[in-house]
Amino acid sequence: MSKFIFVTGGVVSGLGKGITAASHGRLLKQRGYKVTKQKFDPYINVDPGTMSPFQHGEVFVTDDGAETDLDLGHYERFVDENLSVHSNVTTGKIYWNVITKERRGDFLGGTVQVIPHITNEIKDRVYSAANEAGADVVITEIGGTVGDIESTPFLEAIRQVGTEQGRENVCYIHVTLVPYIAGSEELKSKPTQHSTKELLSIGIQPDVIVCRSEKRIPDDMAEKIALFCNIRKEDVIQNLTAPSLYEIPLWLENEGLAHSVCRHLGLTDNAPDLAEWIDMVRRAENAGKEVTIGLVGKYVELHDAYLSVAEALRHGGIANDSKVNIKWIDS
Repeated sequence: MSKFIFVTGGVVSGLGKGITAASHGRLLKQRGYKVTKQKFDPYINVDPGTMSPFQHGEVFVTDDGAETDLDLGHYERFVDENLSVHSNVTTGKIYWNVITKERRGDFLGGTVQVIPHITNEIKDRVYSAANEAGADVVITEIGGTVGDIESTPFLEAIRQVGTEQGRENVCYIHVTLVPYIAGSEELKSKPTQHSTKELLSIGIQPDVIVCRSEKRIPDDMAEKIALFCNIRKEDVIQNLTAPSLYEIPLWLENEGLAHSVCRHLGLTDNAPDLAEWIDMVRRAENAGKEVTIGLVGKYVELHDAYLSVAEALRHGGIANDSKVNIKWIDS
C-alpha cells in the first residue's frame, strides 16, 4: 500500500515548496523507497503550454509529451525518475474532466458540485499516480498559498485522502516563512502560527512544519512554534537559504526531515546512501576551471524561462570539473 505525503505552503508564495518536496523525494529514494511526485496547480489553465514564459517560467515537457509546470523539472533532476502526464494537475484540467463526464451522462442527471465531484476527481489523480508508478511513496505539492480561494478544493481533497487512507498512511508537510525583522533584529513566528491555524480551519493538522528563514531559528522559538501549532519540537524543521539548490537535500537530512516523516508514516528509517550526492555537491563547489557560455533567447529577462537548459549547462560543468557562468543574451 502506498504512503502519501502532501506539501502545502503558507504565508507567502515562492518559499521553495517544490525544492523541499524534491529534496525529500531524494532522501526517501536513498533510503530504498520507490518515490513518485506530482504537482497540483490551482490556476484554471488546462496546462501551462500556452502561458507566457514571463509569468510562469519554462514549460517542462515530460517523457510522454505532457506540457507541465517547471517544478516537475526539479523533481526529475532531484529524484532521477521520469514523470508523466499524471504528475501535473491543474484546476482547469480537473473541471474539464468533470464537465466532460457530466456531458456524457456519467452522473446520471445528478447535480454536479465541488464536493464530491471535483474533490473526487482530484483524489482519483492522487491514487492513479500511485498505481501508475507502483510507488511506495507519492509526494504531492499543492501550488499556491493556504488561504487562497483557488486552492480550497485541492486542500479539501487531500484532507479526505487522510480520512480514507488513515492518518498512519498520510503525512502533511507545511512550508512557512519565519521572517527576520532587521530593525529589531528578531525572527517572528506569528506568520507561521497564523498560517497553520488557517490550515487547521480546513481540517488539516500538519505533521511537520518546514520553516524557511534567512537566519537560524533558536530552540526557544522552535518550541514556541511546536506548542502553538500542535506538533513535536522535533517536527519543526529549519530550511535556511543555501548557496546551491543541490545542498538542500543534505541540509534537510541533517535537520531530520526524512526521519520525522518516516516516523509519521511508519516507514523504516534506513540510513540513506548520499555518498554520490555529496560528491556531486563537492565537485560543484570546488570546480577547477571556469567557463562562460552565452544563452540566447527571447525571454531571458526571466531566467526561469530557460531553467532546464541552464541546469543542463551547470550539470555539464560539474561533470567536467568546471564552473559554468551563463551570459544571458536577449535575441
